[in-house]
Amino acid sequence: MEWWLGYLFLGTVVGFFAGLLGIGGGLIMVPVLSFIFSAQNFPPDRILHLALGTSMAAIIFTSISSLYIHHVHGAVNWHIVKYIAPGTIVGTLSGATLVSILSSRFLSITFIVFIYYAATQILLNNIPKPSRQLPGKVGMFTVGSFIGGVSSLVAIGGGLLTVPFLSACNIKLQHAIGTAAAVGFPIAITGTIGYIANGIMQSQVLPEYSLGYVYLPALGGVVLASTLTASLGARTTHIMQATILRKIFVVLLYLLGTKMLIGLF
Repeated sequence: MEWWLGYLFLGTVVGFFAGLLGIGGGLIMVPVLSFIFSAQNFPPDRILHLALGTSMAAIIFTSISSLYIHHVHGAVNWHIVKYIAPGTIVGTLSGATLVSILSSRFLSITFIVFIYYAATQILLNNIPKPSRQLPGKVGMFTVGSFIGGVSSLVAIGGGLLTVPFLSACNIKLQHAIGTAAAVGFPIAITGTIGYIANGIMQSQVLPEYSLGYVYLPALGGVVLASTLTASLGARTTHIMQATILRKIFVVLLYLLGTKMLIGLF
């Protein structure tokens, strides 16, 4: 029961910030799930893989919820989604395949570096000034491939990369956030397929109730709570300044990243 309560609480926090900032929530889910899975005595060399795969699967549901609210507010540019999504699918599949052959320690270091980078970017609110127009089809495919590849490696919905890119291309911030939520959906779907497919080959060493690298009990608890709170976070984006909430989120990321770093030693 205590594990279910942990999954539900995690989902509540993840869903809200996913909707608020247009991100998938993986930056919180991965370290917290890693701590919980470690306490459950899961195989140490597969803990981070399970956390990444489960987080990616949960992002499917948080992205749907926040995407719907952003769409209702007219904040999703479907023209951009159409041209960037194919690249994200290719990049995400490549990244998910690469994860399966990387060590848990290497993945931990990669994630810690990214979580510090992401927290600093959010803290500084480092949205680039509009300085260019959207690239052509080839450029959008290339950008999408990069976003998808990085997103699958660290189990995020891609918002932390998509929003700055779109903002630099003269896309209004709220529309950039809404469009990033839409882009996160194919990333989550493709990434989940990759984590399941690659994890099935390791099924003999994974805990019961795992579907590849997706641990179903954790997925159920996180999704149940996050689907409800993602819409609340998305509505908050459109009705208030989220400066204080953004800073709370940043502090949480720094704490989680530091705990993971200490755990490496």
